[in-house]
Amino acid sequence: MNKPTHVPLKLLITFLILIFLVVIWVLDAGCPFYRVAGIPCPGCGMSRALISACRLDFRTAFAWHPMFWALPLLYLFFLFDFRPFRLSWLNLTVLLIIGTCFAAVYVIRLKNG
Repeated sequence: MNKPTHVPLKLLITFLILIFLVVIWVLDAGCPFYRVAGIPCPGCGMSRALISACRLDFRTAFAWHPMFWALPLLYLFFLFDFRPFRLSWLNLTVLLIIGTCFAAVYVIRLKNG
């Protein structure tokens, strides 16, 4: 793995995102995208999925959002400047697979309403 850069800034960004998510959760504001656009976002259900996964209830986590497992991997990409693996083709392949899966889940959810 490559060495992460700008770690303090990345930790600050992580902290701010977590605060934002906690505020939305505490205020029970729901998905901001859904409130504005009227349709679910590609990540709708992810918070509940992650909470379920933290409780080791993976069946429920998968039901809330089947891509919950990708967030820790995407966070590693963020920490390591989107190059956690030495092989650039592997970095690109992993990101393409995750992106394709997110898109597929989103399209299926929109279709099934």
